[in-house]
Amino acid sequence: MRLRPVRPAGWWFDGLLLTGVVALTAVLAAGHLFDLDRAVVDWSDAHRPAAAYWIAWTLNYLGQGSPLALIAAGLGVLLAVRLRSARPLLPPVVGYALINLTVGALKVGTARPAPSASTREPFLPPEQTLLLFQHELPLLFTRSYPSGHVVNAIVWYGVIVLLLARLLSTYGRTLPPRLAVAARVVPPLVVLTTTTYLGWHWLTDSIAGVLLGLLLDRMLHRAPWDDVPLPGRIDQGGRPFTPYSEGVGR
Repeated sequence: MRLRPVRPAGWWFDGLLLTGVVALTAVLAAGHLFDLDRAVVDWSDAHRPAAAYWIAWTLNYLGQGSPLALIAAGLGVLLAVRLRSARPLLPPVVGYALINLTVGALKVGTARPAPSASTREPFLPPEQTLLLFQHELPLLFTRSYPSGHVVNAIVWYGVIVLLLARLLSTYGRTLPPRLAVAARVVPPLVVLTTTTYLGWHWLTDSIAGVLLGLLLDRMLHRAPWDDVPLPGRIDQGGRPFTPYSEGVGR
């Protein structure tokens, strides 16, 4: 199988992202950066009028995993019908699995409460909400690290652009490169900002989400989808499914 190119090219950037996740987790486990996290939350709490709250609350839905996964799956089904192949269903399925395996494992393993854990159940002392590895608390209250919304926004908009570009190409149309880039950049930035501003995640949770999301995104766009062996009965079209049409930014 021949891996597809990504930008930046090579594995060095993947290694940098993975190192960033590991290093950030280790730094937090050692008790560092807590002052930064607390300062961001305290500033947000002091500068959150009702109008700003509801605007941020609404915009944060750009990172809701379930609707995004359904949109990606729907595009995959439409494209599968057009190409007479189940191959376009692979990116949404693999993306869903990757998100749940990585984000889910990190949330459970790091067991970090959200900033709001001091103002609602389990009503922890503010200084305790910053700590990792609080496995003595119920899992419901220790799923802050990393931000799943940020990971969702990066991974799912990448998959949606991937599928939409190929679907449009079956109708002789192209997805404008600037629109593709905007769809992949703007939602993650909005989600990172709003989820931190609302106090739903620590700033370092969101940063970890960016690093992990970009790593998963590169894995999905490097995958040789056309070379994955499929039974002939679910791959009858004979038309290649390529992750991106020419000219669409990766």
